[in-house]
Amino acid sequence: MSRTRIALLWATLGAYATIVAAVLSTSWLVRFDWQVMLFRPYKQWPGLHAFLDYFVVLGQRGPTAVLVAAWLGWRSWRQRTLRPLLVMGVALLALNLSVGAAKLGMAREGPHYANDIGSNEMWLNGDIFPSGHTANAVVTWGILAYLATTPRARRTLSIIAAVFALGVGATTVYLGTHWVSDVLLGWAAGLLILLALPWCEPVIREVERRLLVLRDRLSGRPGRQPHPVLPPPDVPPVTLPPDPASAPARAAALPARLAKAHTRSPAVRPLQTEGRPAAGHPGVRPVEPLGGSFSPASSAPPHRP
Repeated sequence: MSRTRIALLWATLGAYATIVAAVLSTSWLVRFDWQVMLFRPYKQWPGLHAFLDYFVVLGQRGPTAVLVAAWLGWRSWRQRTLRPLLVMGVALLALNLSVGAAKLGMAREGPHYANDIGSNEMWLNGDIFPSGHTANAVVTWGILAYLATTPRARRTLSIIAAVFALGVGATTVYLGTHWVSDVLLGWAAGLLILLALPWCEPVIREVERRLLVLRDRLSGRPGRQPHPVLPPPDVPPVTLPPDPASAPARAAALPARLAKAHTRSPAVRPLQTEGRPAAGHPGVRPVEPLGGSFSPASSAPPHRP
């Protein structure tokens, strides 16, 4: 969890509490709810009704869950991991628990069942606060952006998820099935789930590990063993070819190097060969040390008796 994500989480949580408090206190937000409801957008623009009846399906839990689960299942098969499906399962579970508890706890009636103009319609028999369609659209399509593996894909999927979430929320207001405050709280509820998902990653990894162990046990296959780490092979040092530009310098330094080697080289002992006379015998020529004087006489073959 980065600091930016934590800051957004707290800001969204504050917005959630502010919307709930505004509705409970029958503030200006409730009056705005009634103004939009009495305006009846579906009667002002009836030509959009047929299209938006199908578009709002993008926020229904069943169709969207099946569609997104099919895509994430294919990704899980390709990547050999259960994480995409587990992330979706954890997110939808947290969404249903949180939104369902809020709906049943506040029991707000929808616009079609409201009777007392100007009231907040709370603590009755409804279950529309917050909007489940809106929250589900935020979470279901936002998971695709959350699981994206590249920055470009994350930006693209974030834009698509935002369009679907905003469009579904506005469609429910157009159709008259939700108050404006229902949609605002639905956006906040869905965003809270997405922002809190990194806290669930350790649980997701542990569940994935247990499921893989159970799969291997049922199939009779041994568990995955880590590959041994082998030491790197001994690589002989690479000898670079001499630089042609330094050949004259080496040739000029050769006499000095030979003289230095002559001064440091020890005297060579006479050759001792088994079965032959040792040094000092009249028929054996002593071996000259390195760098000694050379004469034609010394190069003549020795006299053998």
